Amino acid sequence: MSRVVDFEHVVLGPLAGRPEGDWQRAPAGKWTPAQIVEHLAISLERSARGFEAPQGGQRRRPPTLIERVARWLVFGLAWTPPGVRAARGTTPAARVEAGDAERHFRDGLARWASLESRPAEVNPGTFVRHPRLGDLDLEEWIRFHVWHCRHHAKQIRSRLAG
Repeated sequence: MSRVVDFEHVVLGPLAGRPEGDWQRAPAGKWTPAQIVEHLAISLERSARGFEAPQGGQRRRPPTLIERVARWLVFGLAWTPPGVRAARGTTPAARVEAGDAERHFRDGLARWASLESRPAEVNPGTFVRHPRLGDLDLEEWIRFHVWHCRHHAKQIRSRLAG
């Protein structure tokens, strides 16, 4: 399985050495590459924080029908329907500076590198709630972030090509 930290080059590679203007370019109503990188950073940070906090005896909830369908789309088909909005709390600001987004993303990757390097220390019963997919364990979150980075890296490359 891929590791989350392996996706630094996938997300940031196309932006390396690019001027701020390229980080801020997007079609009307779409996120800029800087906003996409910031969105990924927020997602990485929030999920890592969940694994870093004590769980306090919570039980994993079974997924709802909608969560099962969403998991099948993401994990099975590696696809998300058009028009699906970012989960609340992961939407970037209207303007994000390139350096800030890059730094935040690298910080999120560092947190995940720490988690991935010591999976045995993360209690096997530990889970963190995903707003659309339900309760996910460490390996499921890794799969999600790998898919999520790939998904948004395509958008970044598209913005830069346009």
